[in-house]
Amino acid sequence: MKGVIVAAGYGTRFLPVTKTIAKEMLPILNKPAIAFIIEEFLASGITDIIVITSRRKRSLEDYLDREMELEALFESEHAKAKLDLIKPYPAHFSFVRQMEMKGTGHALLQVKPLIAGEPVVVAYPDDLHFGTKPLTKQLIETYEQTGCTVLASFFDPPEINRYGVLALAADGLHVKDIVEKPAVGMEPSKEASMGRYLYTPEFFDYLEEGYRHHTTGEYYHVFALNKLMKAGKVVYKRMEGERLDTGNISGFLQATLKYAKQFPELRQIIKEEAAELFL
Repeated sequence: MKGVIVAAGYGTRFLPVTKTIAKEMLPILNKPAIAFIIEEFLASGITDIIVITSRRKRSLEDYLDREMELEALFESEHAKAKLDLIKPYPAHFSFVRQMEMKGTGHALLQVKPLIAGEPVVVAYPDDLHFGTKPLTKQLIETYEQTGCTVLASFFDPPEINRYGVLALAADGLHVKDIVEKPAVGMEPSKEASMGRYLYTPEFFDYLEEGYRHHTTGEYYHVFALNKLMKAGKVVYKRMEGERLDTGNISGFLQATLKYAKQFPELRQIIKEEAAELFL
């Protein structure tokens, strides 16, 4: 099974820094956001990873490459701890460029020739997962039990009406529809969709079919998902763990603080700053 990271977008919510820096390279402390996705894939047994980029995202390729000068310096200094920090991930990376910003459906079509008829886990770096069992692993286990495309969800978030909300079948497992930003009180369930998906190979066939009939504007994955949902081939997995939204500045700050709390010396700094803030 392969992993796909969709990282071609402009990141306009973080301007001006994303004028020159890929949003996926913005650091959560000393680790770029994309690293959390890669480590989730690796912890789930996925070592063949495809990154969808655009011409402004060369830094992603550089980050995932070797840094020969630093390696030579740290080796000469016998600085093993520093060497460990920059060693390449034990994975094979492929990079595909989306040459025009035509939507996520169009972006995913760029990887169809590389997936070789395999299921794939697709991740958007705006959604990070913290928890004991990696979210990708949770999706894979659900796929192994059902043979279906799997959508990750999180339960009853605040302002659920800002999200796509899953409409569930009578069995409480299959997904019939995704209602985008439903009116208050009209939510079909309490399960909100998040940016992690496991797609079966036929998803990409439907994606291609839909694009043949697409005329103008951005192309999304809705056509392909609708086809699968109507055939009863889509299920959901409620996330075990915590979802953090790094797609906006406030969510990014929260993710940084959550991650920092894992380190005792940083937790103390947060405590001291918070005490001063609310004096």
